[in-house]
Amino acid sequence: MKTRLVLLLVLALASALNLSAQRPAAPRGGAPRANQGHVPPAPPARKSPQARPEVERGQNGQVNSTPHVNNNHWYGHDRPNDPRYRLAHPFEHGRFEKFGPAYRYGILRIDRGLHRFWFPGGFYFEVALWDWPICADWCWDCGDDFVIYEDPDHIGWYLLYNVNTGVYVHIQYLGM
Repeated sequence: MKTRLVLLLVLALASALNLSAQRPAAPRGGAPRANQGHVPPAPPARKSPQARPEVERGQNGQVNSTPHVNNNHWYGHDRPNDPRYRLAHPFEHGRFEKFGPAYRYGILRIDRGLHRFWFPGGFYFEVALWDWPICADWCWDCGDDFVIYEDPDHIGWYLLYNVNTGVYVHIQYLGM
C-alpha cells in the first residue's frame, strides 16, 4: 500500500512539473516594471505647438521633469515647435513599421560613442544627442526592454520607451 501511495505521489509530481514546463515563456525582459506594470499606449499629439513639457508633481511636492510615462500619461515631451526636431529630410532612411505597444525589442548591439543601437534583423537607430545623457546608463542588453513609438509631435522622429524605467528618449531610424 505504501509503495503504491509513493508511486502515485511521484507520478503526480512528475506530471505537475511537466505541465509547468509547457507554459508559454514570458518575454526575455519579463513584465514591465514601470507604468504600473504595463506598456503604455501611444502618446497623443499635443494640441498647441507652444505647449511646454508637462512635469509630474508628486504628492510630497517633488517635481519630475524627466521624459517618462506614469499611469499612461506621457510627461516631459518637448514642444512640438522645438527647432531641434526640424529635419530637412524626415524619414530619410525610410520608415520603421513595427512600432507601438505590441512590439517589444531587445538590443542586439550598442555603440555608445555614436549613440546608436541595433535590433535583431539589422534595424538601427540613433539617440538624439540632447537625450543621450538621459539614457546613457540604461542596461541596453538586459532583454526585451524597449518599445518604439512614432513621435506624434516631431515628424521623422520616434520615441524609445524603456519598459523597466518608464523613461523615453527621441531616436531616429537609420535603416537596415
